[in-house]
Amino acid sequence: MLKVEDLVVAYGGIEALKGVTVEVPEGKIITLIGANGAGKSTLLRTIIGLVKPVKGTVSYDGQDITGLNSQKIVKTGITLVPEGRRVFANLTVLENLKIGAYMRNDKAEIEKDIRWIYEMFPRLEERNWQLAGTLSGGEQQMLAVGRALMSRPKLIMMDEPSLGLAPLVIKDIFRIIQEINKNGMTILLIEQNANMALKIADWAYVLETGTIKMEGTGQELLENPQIREAYLGKKKA
Repeated sequence: MLKVEDLVVAYGGIEALKGVTVEVPEGKIITLIGANGAGKSTLLRTIIGLVKPVKGTVSYDGQDITGLNSQKIVKTGITLVPEGRRVFANLTVLENLKIGAYMRNDKAEIEKDIRWIYEMFPRLEERNWQLAGTLSGGEQQMLAVGRALMSRPKLIMMDEPSLGLAPLVIKDIFRIIQEINKNGMTILLIEQNANMALKIADWAYVLETGTIKMEGTGQELLENPQIREAYLGKKKA
C-alpha cells in the first residue's frame, strides 16, 4: 500500500533521515518506535508532503507521491493525526469534525460519518457544542482522531497519540486504534509508549538517529532483549 524507499531528509545540512525504507501493507497496524529526535515525526511529515526529501521516494497504491502537496496527498487517501493534537481551539467539537470533511461534498454521508464517530467516541457527542480548547487532553486526542477519520482515509498516520495522557485514557486510545483497524483502516503509528505500540502492531520498525536499526513483528520486538532494555525499561535477565 505505502512504500518509502531510501528516504533522505535534511534540515540545514543535517540529515534527519538517512536512507529510510519502510513498508505499510494494506489493513495492517505498522508501528515505528524510537527515542526523541530519532526522526519519527520527520518521516510522517515527509509522507504527508509537509517536508520535501533530498533523496528517495514515497509511493502509495503504486503511485509516486513524493513531493506532492499535502492537499493532493490527503485526496489519495492518507491522513495524519499530528503530535500535540492540534485541534481548532476556538471552534466547537462538531465544527472541528466538519473541517475534517472539507474536501467532501456528500452531505448525507458526512452526517453518517459524524454519527459513526459519535458512536466510537460518545464523549464527543456529549460535548459537540463545546469549544475544543476547553476539552481535556484525552478528549482532544479523540477529536483529533475523529477529525482525521472524517476525510475517509484508507491510511491513517498517528504521531504520538498517547503523549501526555493519563494511563486509563491511553488504554482507551489504543483500544480505539484497534477498532479503527478492524473497520478496515491501515494504520502507521509513531509512539514513544513502545510497550503498548508493539502489543498491537502487526509489524514494527526501530528508528535510531535517522536509520532503521531493526524490524520484525510486534511480538518479536517485545521479546527482544535489546529492545526491552532500550525502550521498555527492562534489563536483560
